[in-house]
Amino acid sequence: MPELILNDISHRRYNPLRGSWILVSPHRTKRPWQGQEEAAAATTLPVHDPSCYLCPGNKRAAGHVNPQYENTLVFVNDYSAVKEVQTDYKAPDRDGSLSSLFLQAESVTGKCYVVTFAPSHNLTLADLAPSEIALVIETWTNLYTAHLSPSSPLVKTVAPTTLPPSNTHDNHVHPNAQYRYMQIFENKGAAMGCSNPHPHCQIWTTSSLPEEPAIELEQFKKYHREQGGCHMLEDYAKLEVDEEERIVYANAAFVAICPWWATWPFEILIIARRHRRALTDFSLEEKEQLASIIAEVTRRYDNLFETQFPYSMGLHQAPLEGSDLEIECSYFHIHFYPPLLRSATVRKFLVGYEMMAEPQRDITPEQAAERLRGCGGVLYRKKMQEQEEQQ
Repeated sequence: MPELILNDISHRRYNPLRGSWILVSPHRTKRPWQGQEEAAAATTLPVHDPSCYLCPGNKRAAGHVNPQYENTLVFVNDYSAVKEVQTDYKAPDRDGSLSSLFLQAESVTGKCYVVTFAPSHNLTLADLAPSEIALVIETWTNLYTAHLSPSSPLVKTVAPTTLPPSNTHDNHVHPNAQYRYMQIFENKGAAMGCSNPHPHCQIWTTSSLPEEPAIELEQFKKYHREQGGCHMLEDYAKLEVDEEERIVYANAAFVAICPWWATWPFEILIIARRHRRALTDFSLEEKEQLASIIAEVTRRYDNLFETQFPYSMGLHQAPLEGSDLEIECSYFHIHFYPPLLRSATVRKFLVGYEMMAEPQRDITPEQAAERLRGCGGVLYRKKMQEQEEQQ
């Protein structure tokens, strides 16, 4: 438990996932706010929107027609950030020149997918039951498994799987190359740049290992080497379970924490309690518990300010292709980065000092966790609906 004085003084906290520091300024929560306020999120959406590219039966931007799906839908992104086939690039031979030092580039290929969480246009993860979220997790697992390298140690513990094409226009079963990493992420809300409110996530597979998971993987390997083969997040989960004050919710397989080093006001880290390298390591029961904790986190977010709480969420797990050491040191976890600070309309910005020096936050993670712990129970929208029906 941190000294109580840290609730009142500016201080720095160490982030072992990145090997970096963050400035904490709890006394700044008392300052008046006259800055930008976000518009309150609209919550009245139809079950089916004829103009939505993700609803069942609708035509997408590129002309493909969605099937009448009943749970999840997977298709190749019509506007992918990376392509499977493109002109090859080979860096020119400039050994010893300044351009070889400063003007470096490398080709990146890959495949991008969209995965809808449900056919209903007006739902979010916070609205879905754990059993419905479990179907999403199973879809993630199948896609991850279908892209695993045949040489990965993970293949030894799981039978290779593929997904049937969701419609005749999409061939997402067999990538044409072996990719290095798969990033699963969701941007929820207009404040996070989401262009379509239909519940969905994106999955980008790339031939390179992206910077954020690469930094974490290096830190995991360093900890594993220096701590006699232990795993950083397994040890950290044990510490947080013992201390309790930063835990938002926990079950037998996972803990949801406002981490000691959190940058965003109500940032949450979901960690597997025991070393699990990737989705493929989870038993059916563990997947059900993962679905349960995702439901708890997203519902508490919405209940906090009684709004459709925006966030960026992403899964970090073992690379699709990597050395035995990389796979062994990988540790499954989920980041939730929400921008809201004081209310449904006041958000945090990473600007100024945070861009030029280091990240900074006002309320402490302990204060944030305490508030989120008190936001469990029925989703506020369902409560309002029940009250209206009783009147």
